[in-house]
Amino acid sequence: MCGRYILTAAPEAVAKAFGYRDAAWFPPRHNIAPSQPIGIVRHVRRTREFALVRWGLIPGWAKDPRRFTLLVNARAEGLAGKAAFRGPLQYRRCLVPATGYYQWQRGGAGPPEPWLVRRRDGGLIGFAGLWEAWMGSDGSEIDTACIITTRANSTLAPLGDRMPAIIPLERWGDWLDSDHNAAAAAVTLLRPAEEAALAAFRVGMAVNSAGNDDPSLVAPLPAAGPGC
Repeated sequence: MCGRYILTAAPEAVAKAFGYRDAAWFPPRHNIAPSQPIGIVRHVRRTREFALVRWGLIPGWAKDPRRFTLLVNARAEGLAGKAAFRGPLQYRRCLVPATGYYQWQRGGAGPPEPWLVRRRDGGLIGFAGLWEAWMGSDGSEIDTACIITTRANSTLAPLGDRMPAIIPLERWGDWLDSDHNAAAAAVTLLRPAEEAALAAFRVGMAVNSAGNDDPSLVAPLPAAGPGC
């Protein structure tokens, strides 16, 4: 799964990389957690736009979002067959800009150890995501999103069996453009990242608290046990 991630690139750099015009300001984030606002990039009227939504998808058919368990992740396998994801997969795909994500490695008698996974070149990542707009009977509206996961590649498998589905930069347009790329074609992009693309290093336990969010969280610790 993907339960925490980071976005530390400057807003202008994110806008340039993802190809949207309005470089909305946002601070560097070192510990983005479910239910918090997250930035997504989506196609609206044939134009890429940046939007802030809540992390945890609520299907449009949910009667009461307060009673609905937020869908933080969606498994790529069988995605088109799930009622909560069928519509978004066809019409409301998005990218979630990131510069890395946390993965907790289980093993031994102690608690799971957090690792930070990043691109080897330090560049931006585009997680595959789905977004949805929930509308209440009173006219209120909540935009929400989830991150799609797939099986981990062999490089990252020692840390866990799942990883976010990362769309290669050259296929970002194909993933976003639901007008010309149907769901059946889009799901073929939901594959594990190339083996050499990512690297991981162990970080401190402070990331376990969603209230902690500062650069010290991404300081590498010496590797311990099997890892990447």
